[in-house]
Amino acid sequence: MKSFMTKMRNFLREEDGVTAIEYGLIAALIGVAIVVAVTAVGTELNTTFNTVVARLAAAN
Repeated sequence: MKSFMTKMRNFLREEDGVTAIEYGLIAALIGVAIVVAVTAVGTELNTTFNTVVARLAAAN
């Protein structure tokens, strides 16, 4: 039977969980970047459409 200290050392050396957490954080960061980019594009697109509508109304 392994001693408590041996089990604790093995637990602290284990890196599989750390890698999974890192990948999760990277995926979350990519998700946030996508949301920010889509929001910015949506705002710009809304402004463009409003400009087009205003110019069409003025042309009539």
